[in-house]
Amino acid sequence: MRYVVWLLVVALIILHQDIWFWSDGTLVWGFMPITLLWQAGISLAASFVWFLATIFAWPTDLIEETKQEVKGGE
Repeated sequence: MRYVVWLLVVALIILHQDIWFWSDGTLVWGFMPITLLWQAGISLAASFVWFLATIFAWPTDLIEETKQEVKGGE
């Protein structure tokens, strides 16, 4: 799953460069530029990928080290 998270991060980096909307003046819902909506979607997707990264790709040895440091400091 760690590789899937990395793949999603790379996909977000590529999708963040929205060159296809640069000259598009379309308004979504009558007030929001399509580029702004795209960036809002990228932000939501990035937060979801970060959530997945903390669940599946976070190094477990750091948690164990922290627990040992807390026990040793008491």
